Amino acid sequence: MKKLIFSIALFTIILTACNNNSTSTAENDTTKSDESAITADAGTSTSPIKGIVDGYLQLSQALAQDNDKNAAEAGKNIVATMNRLDKSSFTAEQTKVYNEIEVDAKEHAEHISANVGNLKHQREHFDMLSNDVYDLVKTFGAGQTLYQANCPMYNNNKGANWLTASKEIKNPYMGTEMSSCGTIKEELNN
Repeated sequence: MKKLIFSIALFTIILTACNNNSTSTAENDTTKSDESAITADAGTSTSPIKGIVDGYLQLSQALAQDNDKNAAEAGKNIVATMNRLDKSSFTAEQTKVYNEIEVDAKEHAEHISANVGNLKHQREHFDMLSNDVYDLVKTFGAGQTLYQANCPMYNNNKGANWLTASKEIKNPYMGTEMSSCGTIKEELNN
């Protein structure tokens, strides 16, 4: 949980630094090195998709708390992160996978951000976004341990998966109504 809070705080600091036009040269150099860390090779401790994963985890947490406004903000953060992602360090295979997922993932994040007041619609797009982020994590790694969890009751008992940084279930599909509903299916160590 401390890692998640630290990651969200770091992401917010980076996002604020990137949006501040009145920064000094030294601050710009720091921002550039922070962005370089985001685009590091997948074999290092920092994944090039870390910002996307952080935004996704923020989104999952907001939906688990039935907070449509925070979910919308997280959707905006995911799109912004994807728009500024430097793909130059990707291998050919990583580029292929990312390009296959990028448009779809952005579309789902945009729908989530545009639907404040409609948790049901946000959750529908979260379901599809979860599949995209899972594929990204399998390709690039997350730079941290993640777990794929499953909610068997979502979508008329068809079920749905999501990624979480904790083994403790906080169900984004059922929200506060059934927050602990679900099971861990897979541990992703990369």
